Amino acid sequence: MLKFAKIASALLLSGLLITPAAANLSSLPDMGTAAASTLTIEKENEYGDAYMRMMRASQPVISDPLLNEYITALGGKLVANASDVRTSFDFFLIQNRDINAFAFFGGHIGLHTGLFLHARTESELASVVAHEIAHVTQRHLARSMEEQSKRSPATMAAMIGSLMLAIASPEAGIAALQATTAASMQGQINYTRSNEQEADRIGMQTLAKSGFQPSAMPTFFGRLADEYRYVSTPPAMLLTHPLPDSRLSESRQRAQQYPVVTPPNESDYQHARARIVARFAGIDAKAAHDWFDRQLARTNNPHRDALQYGKALVYLDNEQLDKAESILNTLLQREPNNRFYLDAATDLSVHQKAYETAITRLEKALQQAPGNAVLRLNLVYALQAAERYEESISLLNRYTFDHPDDMNGWSMLNTAYGKIGNRAGELAARAELYALRGQWQRAIQEYIQAGRLVEHGSVEQSMYDARIDQLRIAHQRMEALQ
Repeated sequence: MLKFAKIASALLLSGLLITPAAANLSSLPDMGTAAASTLTIEKENEYGDAYMRMMRASQPVISDPLLNEYITALGGKLVANASDVRTSFDFFLIQNRDINAFAFFGGHIGLHTGLFLHARTESELASVVAHEIAHVTQRHLARSMEEQSKRSPATMAAMIGSLMLAIASPEAGIAALQATTAASMQGQINYTRSNEQEADRIGMQTLAKSGFQPSAMPTFFGRLADEYRYVSTPPAMLLTHPLPDSRLSESRQRAQQYPVVTPPNESDYQHARARIVARFAGIDAKAAHDWFDRQLARTNNPHRDALQYGKALVYLDNEQLDKAESILNTLLQREPNNRFYLDAATDLSVHQKAYETAITRLEKALQQAPGNAVLRLNLVYALQAAERYEESISLLNRYTFDHPDDMNGWSMLNTAYGKIGNRAGELAARAELYALRGQWQRAIQEYIQAGRLVEHGSVEQSMYDARIDQLRIAHQRMEALQ
């Protein structure tokens, strides 16, 4: 795993400090107010916010609007059917072929793109997400801290201090955690298994309530266990989510208690999966085409359009525009409002310099789905390609207001202001990008410079000054966590 993903193994709910010197945590406290004396929900949210800023600065977090829309919709559907939800949730993707998923304070759930390469159905992917949601709703990390505090208050203080340090300095933080959590490995394994079993049980309830196939959970985990049973280095998910035979057996028995359901249409999942294979799997064009061709060769494959879409993306990214156009035209005739196809068609039109065609098509699509983030960003992309920067700025100012945590909007706004020579606007947009990465001092400096470029006493200067005050407060809160 990558550097910060090591912290996911040790700090995040998935791993629950599973190190050779892990704490002896062998039983779960009762729910209710358990863990309240350790961490409040408000404090968990603060840690979660700081964590996400670190992730944006240090990891390949995918900013693809289509994929983000998909996982947010999937996660939202599951959260709507989950119990004990006390916080908002944020779902994000990391470009990493390792099979892994993890959750952290504040409802932040990360999925590696490698999951899409191994989850054959949407229900299988949903089973992983539901499992991680259960880790959050049951507050497993806070509960582990609560249990440790009962055994050793001094160690508890050291753990919290190490967690704060880990947010600011990942490698120093993980070393401190390993040094301060000394107890038997067996006790930690027992506690982790209890958490995993609870997350399986509650996650499966959420899965069933959401209309997915409950048996997908033991099917997916069982297939991983069989595939990697004899390898020397199993995938990260099997290290952070132990899969003893007893756990798999219990999961299968539990799934049998639910009625067999017909899962919902999983077209979006198959298109998202194809997009990941084409653009985020880290393989070359030939390997990607081979993968799609093997899937298409299967008799009566129900997801042929999604696979053809993936092939079109590979052609498009390798500038084989005629082949991409032939496939996309056929797909758009069948589904003219499919956002995966509209996004690819925008890329194609921009490559062909047919900017007005793309703009007209997207404006028409927005009439059917006003406010959709994918279509709005595609329209901005087409406008900027056509050098209609003023129009794109008008759209982006509204977009960044609606989606202040989306780096796409701020990045495109930074570009547009730079193209028209508005240096103050360019600096302000760049400041927001720094802030999203937790680089508070750089963000403040950018706003200070922007304020010097606008008229004294202007509305713009007042806005910049107010934002500087907000950023300084946020910076102080971050330092207080450390």
